[in-house]
Amino acid sequence: MRGGADVFKALALGARAVLLGRPYVYGLGLDGQAGVEHVIRCLLAEFDLTLALSGHARPGTVTRSDLEAGGAVGP
Repeated sequence: MRGGADVFKALALGARAVLLGRPYVYGLGLDGQAGVEHVIRCLLAEFDLTLALSGHARPGTVTRSDLEAGGAVGP
């Protein structure tokens, strides 16, 4: 997982948990524990925004249908 949108997609596809990939390592290298905490706060903020923009108040209400395109795709 690299961002909140990735977390949203994973939950919509049925994941019960997610793991962070590189972002926490970047935070650790930049500013130690404070950097990791900042990365996690940013990821949670992006996830909260993605939930809100998709019309959800809680992660438990996300379903696979939230990933479907809203209109025609392609020519």
